Amino acid sequence: MDSLFPQFRWASLLRMPLVHHCRKGTAYSARFLGGALLCLGAFFSLGAQADSGSASEQLRQFISQVQQAQGEFSQQTTTVDGQAQPKQQGQFAFDRGQGQFRWQVLQPYEQLILADGKHLIQYDPDLSQATQRGLEDTIGSSPAAILFGTQQLDQGFDLEDRASEQGLQWLRATPTSADAGFQAIDIGFEEGLPVQLIIKDGFGQQTVVELSGLDTAVSFDDDEFNFVVPDGVDFIELQ
Repeated sequence: MDSLFPQFRWASLLRMPLVHHCRKGTAYSARFLGGALLCLGAFFSLGAQADSGSASEQLRQFISQVQQAQGEFSQQTTTVDGQAQPKQQGQFAFDRGQGQFRWQVLQPYEQLILADGKHLIQYDPDLSQATQRGLEDTIGSSPAAILFGTQQLDQGFDLEDRASEQGLQWLRATPTSADAGFQAIDIGFEEGLPVQLIIKDGFGQQTVVELSGLDTAVSFDDDEFNFVVPDGVDFIELQ
């Protein structure tokens, strides 16, 4: 890893034991959720005024101007052979300045990925299991480095503005690291806000994420990004 966390590569997080389970139809979705979630961190800087500039210029404005946001998401992964996995729906919140993030799947099953500023925690209620590792071991040169303010945008990505399509302005962000665990992220902007993301992983699978209900006029409670281990849950601290 470059920058602040030199020993970690994002592919390692995709092998976290928590997501290696046999629940039909969700094993890949859970594994890819972690990657998709942190990829999205770069683009959750929401709520700046609409901008007539290119998509890459708008992205830079978002990153520099907005530190907190919350909203709702839906996402669906399609495998390389064209099979669509169950659509996931949920809520997110983040505080960039504090390195805190909450990505909570509510349907069709519950799952939580939480960054509390020091740790990254993944909790699966169906398995009664939560896994924690240090943020310094998980961010690396992945897009999460943008979310948590550990890298400049241009250190982690090559940006390319693309043609407008279906009323959206698009850019493609390609990771500069060859082992980032994903190929590229396409981001579509509408009236100055990112409304759709297309994440392509290293196996040719694709996840489409749609954002809604975006709100940057938020004030989080002190415990918004705290994780309290529920009774009976197996809590695993990874080194």
